[in-house]
Amino acid sequence: MVDVFSREKRSEVMSRIRGSNTGPERALRSMLHRLGYRFTLHAPNNRRLPGRPDLVLPKLRTVIFVHGCFWHGHEHCPAFRVPKSRTEWWTAKIAGNKKRDTRVEAELRDLGWHVVTIWECALKTRADREWLEKRLPRLLEEETPVLRVADDEVTYRTRK
Repeated sequence: MVDVFSREKRSEVMSRIRGSNTGPERALRSMLHRLGYRFTLHAPNNRRLPGRPDLVLPKLRTVIFVHGCFWHGHEHCPAFRVPKSRTEWWTAKIAGNKKRDTRVEAELRDLGWHVVTIWECALKTRADREWLEKRLPRLLEEETPVLRVADDEVTYRTRK
């Protein structure tokens, strides 16, 4: 399928996609603050962490990544679908992102950090945010999720 935009227009559209301070990130920060959690965004020590986490809760030794469903390949999510143009390129790009996410998560765990991944679809509607807000304290403090937030079910195992 041919792109509906010219090459220049597509470049302009793609250049406007933000990598930080996105709507889902701001919604999560507001939720965490309302729940009484304090976090850092751009502290000097955060830059030393693998993968540049979106939020760092130093007191809990926890990092949070807010993943876009499209860019990080959230399977079985309506917000994720491989584009019909340049399919091979997009498939490789998203697979590379997923591989990097797995590597970064392992590195952080090896450094003793608790890693939580929140998908953007978990912050889309009010009902989604309410569902997440009820589970955040458990995700951050008590246990490690086996499945990631926004999957149909979240099961837990005791933190190491």
